[in-house]
Amino acid sequence: MRLKIMFGAVVMSIALFAALSPAAEKTVTVKGYVIDSACTFTKNLGKPISKECATNCANAGSMLVILADDGTIYWPIADSMPATGQNSKLLPFAAQKVTVSGKVYERGGSKAIVIDHIEPQTASK
Repeated sequence: MRLKIMFGAVVMSIALFAALSPAAEKTVTVKGYVIDSACTFTKNLGKPISKECATNCANAGSMLVILADDGTIYWPIADSMPATGQNSKLLPFAAQKVTVSGKVYERGGSKAIVIDHIEPQTASK
């Protein structure tokens, strides 16, 4: 009987640890546009209107996102605590097509990316 109780406690501990662990992440490469998040949703844009527009929105506080070629929106996040905004990392690429690699986290249908590397796409990529 004591063995069953100990076994049950171990199983419960493992289940609790798994439930409290952060969402699984994976490293990926994403190709898409750096675009203002508000325009992506409210105007249903498939690509930025202009660099000036994306830059003005970002400078006014709107978050820049990566709109992937397949339509998926990746929210740039920091994996440091306290977390920091990522617009400064994306601003040089505003309204450009880029290739981004980093860890992707998924939760509730949303995707976030911790950017390890970002570069503009060239015609051959």
